Amino acid sequence: MVANHPVQSTGSNMTGAHLLAAALKRHGVKEIFGQSIPSALFLAAPDYGIRQIGYRTENAGAAMADAYARTSGKVAVVTAQNGPAATLLVPGLAEALKASIPMVAIVQDVSRRFTDKNAFQELDHFALFSGVAKWVRRVADPQRIDDYVDMAFTAAASGRAGPAVLLVPLDVLDERPDLVPATPQRSASLGTFPLDRTVADPERVSAAADMIAAAKTPIVIAGGGVHSSQAWAQLEAVQALGLPVATTVMGKGSVAESHPLSVGVVGYFMAPRSRSSHLRSLVTEADLVILVGNRTNQNGTDSWSLYPKNATYIHIDIESSEVGRNYEAFRLVGDAKLTLSALEAELKKRDLSAITSRRPTLEATIASGRAAHKDDMKRLVNMDASPLRPERILADIDTVLTPETITVADASYSSIWIANFLTAQKSGQRFLTPRGIAGLGWGLPYAIGAKTARPDAHVICLTGDGGFGHVWSELETARRMKLPIVVVVLNNQILGYQKHAELSLFGGFTDVCDFEAVDHAAIARAVGCDGVRIESPADFLPALKDALASGRTTVLDVITDQRAYPPITSFEGKDALNY
Repeated sequence: MVANHPVQSTGSNMTGAHLLAAALKRHGVKEIFGQSIPSALFLAAPDYGIRQIGYRTENAGAAMADAYARTSGKVAVVTAQNGPAATLLVPGLAEALKASIPMVAIVQDVSRRFTDKNAFQELDHFALFSGVAKWVRRVADPQRIDDYVDMAFTAAASGRAGPAVLLVPLDVLDERPDLVPATPQRSASLGTFPLDRTVADPERVSAAADMIAAAKTPIVIAGGGVHSSQAWAQLEAVQALGLPVATTVMGKGSVAESHPLSVGVVGYFMAPRSRSSHLRSLVTEADLVILVGNRTNQNGTDSWSLYPKNATYIHIDIESSEVGRNYEAFRLVGDAKLTLSALEAELKKRDLSAITSRRPTLEATIASGRAAHKDDMKRLVNMDASPLRPERILADIDTVLTPETITVADASYSSIWIANFLTAQKSGQRFLTPRGIAGLGWGLPYAIGAKTARPDAHVICLTGDGGFGHVWSELETARRMKLPIVVVVLNNQILGYQKHAELSLFGGFTDVCDFEAVDHAAIARAVGCDGVRIESPADFLPALKDALASGRTTVLDVITDQRAYPPITSFEGKDALNY
């Protein structure tokens, strides 16, 4: 690809800001999440076909960039001013680091001649970002802008993806560099990920195929790395050979959950009412567990109690330090897409009669588990109750989902509700949840970021009133940037997870768990969006359909039962929750 620099001669009128915008365009950047700063960059950006998505707060902007990257397969770009604005990027970068999501944060810094003089809002940004980014550098010379932008994108998109931070002093953006026309300009386009796909050692892939062919009760547990690698077809092909596939929350949608060999989401919420509650033995009794892009974290493993202790493990991951971290494993270090493809090819050379002969019984077991879950729901949940049960709300949402619908959730209960009660209709369908560090307030900005990446798709956001309270202001962003989304607020007037966890652990709860009543529909209308308050179960589905058809940002403020909690295993049998 030819470099797209407007610099034609020595003494050009182009500034560092133009060079920065041109470099971003070269990497395929069409949207930047920012709030005017760096102003010089955003004034230049339209000349390069780059649109600013103007967030209200930097922490929400970083979450928007995260969801944009997850949805688009492109490295996202977010910006901030030095000092307090930069500090607000930290939570979003931390989530992206833990969840392996590539983004480049461009942070305006103080002018070079003012460094270490207590300039306005000066801060040690290297120290600030050292724990939440893969790479942090400062551009000291405008003639090196291209070099540093390429380094930032390479760091973000290569290996285990994550955030990179590029500090750009104010005067670097204003300076007119003396560029020589004969000097080669960079031409690489590095804006998609994975940037460099690598495959595991072929000899080890062959040995892994032998292990799988010999196994009696193997299972695949796919994590978010399958989505990052876009390895959906390759995982489907392995499943088609007769292997059951379960997923983590971040891996939800790696395979179609309607497939007869799809187990669903497994983890710390497999108590009664969970879709996979009756299929727990497929994990606990497996003799071989194949982990794909799976961090084996606490929630995904039910505090490391779910996965079998005596099983053999094969672990496929791009990051070698994750392989065997919590479960000693046969190592297949490489990109999930290429490594699964190589593994499928090797498996086809093997005698898979043990797997194929087991398949009818396995499919019957999974079908029976799904049927038992439906019976549990009829027995355990009053779907016509008022205040509404979240299970009823999710059941109604599930009826309007298409394979192209993007569903996002806030942290806490919202993520668990969509993991358990919505159905992935095809492999690659996206359910976006903040599971890196799982902070509240991600839901609404995730929806905006996803809609930016996929403007033609319906985007539905599920959030609690606690999480929504962090980011009400971004409703105005959705309206102003013409990014219509539907936000479903589970309004139970409590911090649900906090209150229920405290009751479960201590038999009491701290007083900040309860909120005063808030009319979130009225808040939506106050900023020019649509808002509907829902108190009857029969009213929700019609309102949802109207919202999706309206093409306007809409908040459905649903009054829900504060005693309702997801099927979390540690909550079972806790009498204090029956308040």
